[in-house]
Amino acid sequence: MKALQLIPSKEGNRIEIRDIDKPSVGTGQVLVRLHAAALNRRDAWIRQGMYPGIQQSVLGSDGCGTVAEVGSQVAQELLGKSVLINPNNNWGDNPSHQSEDYHILGMPSDGTFAEYILTTPDRLITKPDFISFAEAAALPLAGLTAYRAVFTHGQVSKGKKVLISGAGGGVAQFAFQFAVAAGAEVYVLSGKQEKIDKLMAMGAKGGFNYKDENWAKQIQKSVGSLDVAIDSAGGATFSNLIRLLGRSGVLVFYGATLGLPPKVDLFRMFFNQIRIQGSTMGNDEEFTQMIQFVAEHQIKPVIDSVRPFTDIASAFDTMDAGEGFGKLVIAFDV
Repeated sequence: MKALQLIPSKEGNRIEIRDIDKPSVGTGQVLVRLHAAALNRRDAWIRQGMYPGIQQSVLGSDGCGTVAEVGSQVAQELLGKSVLINPNNNWGDNPSHQSEDYHILGMPSDGTFAEYILTTPDRLITKPDFISFAEAAALPLAGLTAYRAVFTHGQVSKGKKVLISGAGGGVAQFAFQFAVAAGAEVYVLSGKQEKIDKLMAMGAKGGFNYKDENWAKQIQKSVGSLDVAIDSAGGATFSNLIRLLGRSGVLVFYGATLGLPPKVDLFRMFFNQIRIQGSTMGNDEEFTQMIQFVAEHQIKPVIDSVRPFTDIASAFDTMDAGEGFGKLVIAFDV
């Protein structure tokens, strides 16, 4: 079968489509023929060597396909089912945090950028009928991360004022869609006006450009105090978000692309009883809840493009350049 492998080297990691052996199904295992897979920042960062313990592997955490083979002790009814793959491995018994053995599909374990993937039945969930394979493939990692940030930690609900920063990113777009579906009053922060305009058309109550040095004052004036802020940037943005939160507000962050904040206003935090909450991925129960929420509210992922597997390198280039709006999806059937 064909697969995209990461080839580590001292000169720099590279990615290459190779012919490798199709996995053999063992006891309790399932072989899924993938129809579509999607890129995440994680894939780009692994190629750039930004993760520890990088080794040769098939990249990719997001995928959707059809059950092609099942091993012994696996229900035959699974054959032919359209399924999404849960990228979690070994979350552990505590729903509040992952275990020391936790890892995400796609390095070190082989991932979804391949024609077939070997997994177990407990990593599969039925694809909702209303979305395509390409749309479903965009959901797992980003959707799960957003769901935990928005609902488990942010406790977003109807009427709450919510600001989502970096609203052009994959996780942020899902966070936006989930918060809007929950009935919240959602505002977005982005450095590109065209992305703000698109999110306004999708239901945002307001949008602000962080390249405007007065963006925080603009939010304070037009929106007032926020109940929830969801951030992936850190840096100076983080400090401003703390100042924008009202009493008992919560700042949930799942990344720090801009590094450490220059200043954290502890006085404001304790007086207003503000909570800062780190978040990453989500447990298996949240994965199931996320898919159910998507189905209940008929949420379709925002897709930037669907490209044939042979063009996957161009999708990496698009991600590295920060271009596009929505998820970058790879199709194996075109």
